[in-house]
Amino acid sequence: MKEKKYTKILVANRGEIALRIIRTLKEMGIKTVAVYSEEDKSSAPVLAADEALCIGPAASKDSYLNIDAIIAAAKITKAEAIHPGYGFLSENAKFAKEVISAGIDFIGPSVDTISKLGQKAQARTLAISAGVPIIKGSDGVVKDNFLLEAKKVGFPLMIKAALGGGGRGMRVALTEDAFETALQTAKAEAKIAFGNDDVYLEQLLLKPHHIEIQFAADNYGNIVAFAERDCSMQRKNQKLIEESPSPFVTPEIRKKIMASAVSLIKQAKYSGVGTVEFLMDENKNFYFMEVNTRLQVEHPVTETVCGGIDLVKMQIEIAQNHPLSITQEEAQKITCHAMEFRINAEDYEQNFLPNAGFISYFQIPAGLGVRVDSAIYSGYEIPSFYDSLIAKLIISAPDRLQALKRAQRALEEFKIKGLKSTLDFHRIILNNEQFQQGKTNTDLVEEIFNESKK
Repeated sequence: MKEKKYTKILVANRGEIALRIIRTLKEMGIKTVAVYSEEDKSSAPVLAADEALCIGPAASKDSYLNIDAIIAAAKITKAEAIHPGYGFLSENAKFAKEVISAGIDFIGPSVDTISKLGQKAQARTLAISAGVPIIKGSDGVVKDNFLLEAKKVGFPLMIKAALGGGGRGMRVALTEDAFETALQTAKAEAKIAFGNDDVYLEQLLLKPHHIEIQFAADNYGNIVAFAERDCSMQRKNQKLIEESPSPFVTPEIRKKIMASAVSLIKQAKYSGVGTVEFLMDENKNFYFMEVNTRLQVEHPVTETVCGGIDLVKMQIEIAQNHPLSITQEEAQKITCHAMEFRINAEDYEQNFLPNAGFISYFQIPAGLGVRVDSAIYSGYEIPSFYDSLIAKLIISAPDRLQALKRAQRALEEFKIKGLKSTLDFHRIILNNEQFQQGKTNTDLVEEIFNESKK
C-alpha cells in the first residue's frame, strides 16, 4: 500500500477542536484551511489557519452541516483531505461518501464502517458476533409494538436513538407507566438531532460506571488499545469530568475490556482512531454500549496518561497509509493520573442554563501538569448557536491524590468574567468526599448538584 504525504488539510469544524487539529497540522508541516460561519469570523481557528473560508450563516445547518459548502471550500483551496473533528458531520456516512466521491480524502474510518457502527443497533449485533458482552435489549431498531418490546426487555430500561451520540435521543423509563412519554420525547429529540427518529431499547443498569477504550487501527491490520478512560461523572448523559486510569478498574479487568474492544474493532475491519464505550456494574461486569467513529472530546486524557502521544497526528498518519508508530505495550503504559474538566458556558445554579455572551476577561491556569484546550480569548463573544464548551482543563500528576490537589489549584487560577460558567460547580465536585475517594458512578453528578441546591 503506497504511503501518501498531505500538503494541505481542511478542518470541517469550529472552536477548540478545530484549533487543536490546526496546531498538530502545523507541527506536521501541513497547510491548514479553516471554514467558518458568519458568526465565527473572528474565532481563534480562523485566526490561526493558513487560509479561512466562510461557508454560510450562523445556523449549523447552513454552515458546519452544509456538506456542499464544505466540499466546495476544499476544492477551492485544493485541500487533499478533510478532518471532521468531533460532532457536526464527524460520524455522518453521507458526508464521508461525498467527500471521497469529490476526490478528497476523509480522515476517519471507511464509509461502510461509519454506517455499520453509526447504527447503534447494528453495532450491538456486531459486538455479539465479536464475543463482546452486551446488555439485554431489543433485537435491533424497534419500529412498532414498542410497549410489547419494552416488556420483553424489562423495566427499568433506556430508550436510545439508533443514530448519533452525545447523549441526545436518550430517555430513561423506570416503569411501564413512564414509557410512552419517554419514548415520544426520545424519538422527537432524535429526529431533531439526527434527522432520524429510529430507537432501540436497552435494559438500564442503575448507577453504572461509564468506561471507554480509545483505540487506533491502521490499514495493515494493526490495532492498539489504550488504557481506559472513566467517564462516569456526567449529567443527563453529558460528560463533565473524565479520568484515567479509572479508580474502579483493576489491572485484570483492564486487560479483559481492552481485549474486547480490539476483538470488536477487528470484526468491524476498522481503520483510524475511535472509541469503544462500555457500561460496568458494581461487580465489575462490563457490557458494550457503542463505538464512536471519531475523535472524542476527552481524547486529551488518553494523550496525557500515555505519555504525550498525539491522537490527531495518529489519525492523519493512518489516513496517509502509514503503519502505527506505537506498539500495544507502549499504548497501554500508564505514565501518570490524568483528569479532564469540561468548562461550559452554563449557569449551574439555573439548572445549567446555557449562558452565551461576551468574555470580558479570560485567564487560563498554567504550571506543572496543567494543559488547557480552548479557542476562547478575552474580548471574544461566545455565540448562542453552538455547543456551550468553553475550555477543557487537563490535569496530570503522579497519582490521583496529587491530581485532585493540582486540579483544585488550577481551578482557583482559572478566571472567566462576563458570563456564567461551570468553574464553580467543578470546585464543588472536587470537595465532594465520594468523588475524592473515587467512588464515582453516572448518578453522582446529579446527587452533588441536588445537594448544592439545599
